Amino acid sequence: MTWLRKMGWRHLVLITLTLFAVFPILFVLSAALNPLGTLGSSELLPTGASLDNFGKLFGNPNYPFLRWMVNSLALALISAFSSIFLGVCAAYAFSRMRFAGRRVGLLSLLLIQMFPQFLAIVAIIMMFTRVSELWPAFGFDSMGGLFLLYMGGALGVNTYLMKGFLDTVPKELDQSAAIDGATHAQIFFRIILPLVTPIIAVTGLLAFIGIISEFIVASVFLRDPETKTLAVGMFGMLGNDVRNANFGMFAAGALLTAIPTVGVFLWLQKYIVSGLTAGAVKG
Repeated sequence: MTWLRKMGWRHLVLITLTLFAVFPILFVLSAALNPLGTLGSSELLPTGASLDNFGKLFGNPNYPFLRWMVNSLALALISAFSSIFLGVCAAYAFSRMRFAGRRVGLLSLLLIQMFPQFLAIVAIIMMFTRVSELWPAFGFDSMGGLFLLYMGGALGVNTYLMKGFLDTVPKELDQSAAIDGATHAQIFFRIILPLVTPIIAVTGLLAFIGIISEFIVASVFLRDPETKTLAVGMFGMLGNDVRNANFGMFAAGALLTAIPTVGVFLWLQKYIVSGLTAGAVKG
């Protein structure tokens, strides 16, 4: 009874939270293996479980799932790397340099992020309607145009997070390198970047997840089935009658969509751990 009173309740709470978190995953897995495929017929232990929904997903010409996957991965990876580079460059300037408008710039980045991007959707449509006429490669139904649109909001929270992390790095490192003749670029790439690996990994992961799951802007910007991303394309699978739609095929796609996100997390995890455990200054 003593163990139950001191430690047992903690195990009970942990088991309850684990079941609460795992249940949606089990339900999606069950729906993906359910041969009937509709939401109304979904059950936790499907009768006659099979991989038919995965076969339908890859064999249906109306839903080019592999094309959507390639579009999403390419867009998310390129946008994540670009947003990290822009963010860390801006954060380095705000953290290490003193210039006119520095405080106003930081406050502006913070205030702008308070307004969601879809509030400007009307202006974006009007702008890219004109861009589509002049430069089709960066207009509607193009990965290049959507990439530029995402880069327009790449600064902000990422810059603020990185700037706060950079403020914890001793400035003596910069000064020592400058005395030895290092330039700002050498200090930035050879000294600062290796020390801020944890925050780069975290912001990169958040940027990747945010872009690969973004729906509102992409649904307005992308109309051609061949240029759609996973979020937009899979939403079209459900249609208006969600309960009777092919939910099994949608669930199969959702499971496959989670694989890149989990892979990126596992890849970045070692950088987060190594960055947190490595010391930069001894003394």
